[in-house]
Amino acid sequence: MALSKVEICGVNTAKLPLLKEEEKEALFARIKKGDEAAREEYIKGNLRLVLSVIKRFTNSNENADDLFQIGCVGLMKAVDNFDPDREVKFSTYAVPMIIGEIRRYLRDNNSIRVSRSLRDTAYKAIYAKEGYMRKYMKEPTMQEIAEEIGIAKEDIVFALDAIQAPMSLYEPVYSDGGDALYVMDQVSDKKSREENWIEELSLEAAMERLNERERYIIRLRFFEGKTQMEVADEIKISQAQVSRLEKNALKVMRQYLLGK
Repeated sequence: MALSKVEICGVNTAKLPLLKEEEKEALFARIKKGDEAAREEYIKGNLRLVLSVIKRFTNSNENADDLFQIGCVGLMKAVDNFDPDREVKFSTYAVPMIIGEIRRYLRDNNSIRVSRSLRDTAYKAIYAKEGYMRKYMKEPTMQEIAEEIGIAKEDIVFALDAIQAPMSLYEPVYSDGGDALYVMDQVSDKKSREENWIEELSLEAAMERLNERERYIIRLRFFEGKTQMEVADEIKISQAQVSRLEKNALKVMRQYLLGK
């Protein structure tokens, strides 16, 4: 997907307007009153957000015009559902909506499929391996992984082999109670500051949807690398409670990031 061209979908990206904060506030006040002209102007003034987002999908082999159009759908949904009274910046709210819309499009149009059961088995095995290595500082055997997740060793080997085949970055790779995790969620690229900014922006917005205890647990678990047992000891609750709160927090964040 080439993003070097100036024009996308008939829009000259070099001449996109950039709204000032006071202009955004004035336009949104008119939008709330049903002013369609103000809505259109507000959308045009935020098309740079769509351009920033679709840069992260440069390896999807999708046409830039198509992704731009889909991203605009996400932007329009964000404009129609944004509540300025929540004191959240529009960009913070809109970026996850745009990303979610594009992800759904890529997922629905992806031709490479690995069965859900194989994906679930493979990624349960991978997570079990990572957990074992954090705990014991050594790599587990296949038998130890099998005992940890309660799945036959042969089935794990087959599942891990299956996901070695070429797979779209937008393929759902793991599901726990219906919450999908995508390949691209597990791949990091530190080269693009723009992409890092989008990821940080989205994560901050998702974290704001959690209560204080959930935010604290997520920070301890995923920013400080503590185990659930260590978190339980620190905040004086059971490991089972930590697990339940963590699972709910991740579900809330995932739904927000996917625009559901």
